[in-house]
Amino acid sequence: VTEAIFSYCGVKVKIDTDRHIGAEAASVRADGEAIGHVMTAEYGSQMLSLGGVDHLTGGSKPEGRKTCDALLRLCNKEAVELTIDGGSSIIVQAGHAPVIDGKAEERMRVGCGSATIGMFASQWQGLVDEVVVVDDHITGVVSEHQAGKVIDWAATGIRINGRRSTPGRYFKVAEPGNGWGGTNIDDPLAILGQWRATKGARAGLSLLMVSTTGEHAGYYVLNDALEPVMLPMPAALQTSVDLIAQNCEPALCTVLFMCGAGGSLRSGVTDNPIHLTRSVHSDETSVTIGGAPTYRWPGGGITVMVDVMEVPDGAFGYVPTPALVAPLEFTTRRDAYQRLGGHNAHIRNLDDVLETGGEYGAGVRVIGGDP
Repeated sequence: VTEAIFSYCGVKVKIDTDRHIGAEAASVRADGEAIGHVMTAEYGSQMLSLGGVDHLTGGSKPEGRKTCDALLRLCNKEAVELTIDGGSSIIVQAGHAPVIDGKAEERMRVGCGSATIGMFASQWQGLVDEVVVVDDHITGVVSEHQAGKVIDWAATGIRINGRRSTPGRYFKVAEPGNGWGGTNIDDPLAILGQWRATKGARAGLSLLMVSTTGEHAGYYVLNDALEPVMLPMPAALQTSVDLIAQNCEPALCTVLFMCGAGGSLRSGVTDNPIHLTRSVHSDETSVTIGGAPTYRWPGGGITVMVDVMEVPDGAFGYVPTPALVAPLEFTTRRDAYQRLGGHNAHIRNLDDVLETGGEYGAGVRVIGGDP
């Protein structure tokens, strides 16, 4: 058990939102200093990579200090305001909803537009003639989609302004943004082309347009010129929109602390550090941070990640290097510890430590109840 100093460390931040917060690889800043960048987006979430040795010690002193301060507060579950070059201002706090450009996000999308069609097509049948689920990733059209085909959904002559992927699935219907379905549009009709009477379009045809969170929805009927006219949402269709919202999970921020256990740290466990590395790789020795389970990356070294929500409050500190300080534990059987060349002469049992104090005297704190 030790307090480990990490200059090779950072956090991976998952932000549950379909809103566009910034271009991939755009710099992320805290108090004006670059501390990381936007990563590849994941399903229903935007991702940030913050910290790392280049920001902590490889740049200017202000950059290092601001990086360390932001990492420390994020790991200790505090709120941190970040700005993204060419993008949004975000307040991030582990376990809380993200606040994007001053607005708290409520829901994580139920799925992409295509997935939403697959989930709810049968519930829309008989209530409306066409459904378009607007999504920056994949916009879905029920009459063309396989989920519509298997229930004999009639063609409507709709035309989508986007790049057709497979039937009923469209890419790039608009640019990324903070509008409908993570696009930059406020009027969903902007993604529609001319309706085709030869393909089934007719006056009186009804259309539901909805986003992947149910936050945006509109009901339309084609007039004699085959132009959609907005009308009040029928109660039965509103129920289906509400169902989309009900199936969305709460939007949260997730912060994973990532670090590498280096040479001097390992020598505190054994006279021959490579033996500890091999013991960890073989799962004979487990690695925890503040008692929380970690994910160990394959390959060389001891590189681990932990969900900061699983770590005791206030567990992280810092040193002026700048670098973070985190609790780190290696746990193994006594016979295995002896085999890897551990410091056997210094082994003490827990009762002795609790009675007489640890390395720092009587300053003992028991976490998790009675030993």
